[in-house]
Amino acid sequence: MNSIDLSGRVAVVTGGAQGIGYAVAERMLLSGASVVLWDVDAPLLQQARDALAALGSVDAHTVELTDELAVEAATGAALRAHGHIDILVNNAGITGGNGSTWELAPEVWRRVLEVNLVAPYLTCRAVVPHMLQRGWGRIVNIASIAGKEGNPNASHYSASKAGLIALTKSLAKETATRGVLVNAVTPAAAKTAIFDQMSEQHIGFMLSKIPMGRFLQVHEAAALIAWLASDDCSFSTGAVFDISGGRATY
Repeated sequence: MNSIDLSGRVAVVTGGAQGIGYAVAERMLLSGASVVLWDVDAPLLQQARDALAALGSVDAHTVELTDELAVEAATGAALRAHGHIDILVNNAGITGGNGSTWELAPEVWRRVLEVNLVAPYLTCRAVVPHMLQRGWGRIVNIASIAGKEGNPNASHYSASKAGLIALTKSLAKETATRGVLVNAVTPAAAKTAIFDQMSEQHIGFMLSKIPMGRFLQVHEAAALIAWLASDDCSFSTGAVFDISGGRATY
């Protein structure tokens, strides 16, 4: 594992109880950061905190990320505990299952947009002012290759991730001269618990689109995200970093 120096940094990772979020928390702890996990699954969150505690300073807060007041409360708790927040990784997301656009229920469509797009807006809204005050910050939004290409039978997921890419670019322009860099990554599918929300047919479709012929490993995503959260990333903002095994065409 290559060395990335995050010593003294405080990182908030949403959806940090499992999957890519957990791998990011692990990599950041190994890089010297203190980590605050936000997740809606309280039992799984506690398990993650207990497992990661041997690596460094880990706090965990059960947060419904689509709730503005809950996000503000969690932000306040992190600031009281650590004094500052340097890094925000918006990783939490859901797929909402699969179905053609006209068959997806409106309440499912809205929930996916709320979790995948509105929640990152709320976390940024709560955290960015504190980063601006300190003149330094790194935000990494976990989008998806689906946000670039639009996966069939996943219009809600694809639209939410396309929106997250646009949010990244807009926010990055607003903070570009103030020390806060905002980037997105667009992974191909990683075999995590999110697969439980997908049909086998859709999983097979996603694998067939990856030229490397395999799914992303979560530690590979964590390595890229850790670099984007570091001082070494100093002249990239509003960018979209592909990690799709060759699938992306732009």
